[in-house]
Amino acid sequence: MEITKNKKAFFDYEILDSQEAWIELKWHEVKSIRAKQVNLKWAYISNLSWELFVKWMHISAWKGLVNSQSIEVERERKILISKKKIIYYGSKLKEGWYTLLPLSLYFKGSLIKMQIGLAKGKKQHQKKQTLKERTLDREAKKMLQKEY
Repeated sequence: MEITKNKKAFFDYEILDSQEAWIELKWHEVKSIRAKQVNLKWAYISNLSWELFVKWMHISAWKGLVNSQSIEVERERKILISKKKIIYYGSKLKEGWYTLLPLSLYFKGSLIKMQIGLAKGKKQHQKKQTLKERTLDREAKKMLQKEY
């Protein structure tokens, strides 16, 4: 079951490769994610000394928390994947043309997983083409619904 999706990443970037990953969370962050108080809009993943960290992922403070002022809502959170994939993504990030983004958060059983993706930025004309395709698809669906 999907918790949230990074729609901005799918619009601004061309996703080349995706991978399922664990994310290291604190207990109150898990409670907030289960309440769907999470935002991936500006989040990205960085490579620091062969470890991956997600930055700018906003997880609101859980309402049941007594002292919520001391909570860092946009702290760095460690991504847990295989060393082989970390080396692969690290080499791609060093090339400079690629970025690593969180695509979605979802439940897998009782666990919270993150779908991460290797992405390459779209040019402005590619974004306009995507918008045109979406509007054409939407209009075609409306026409089909009117016929039936």
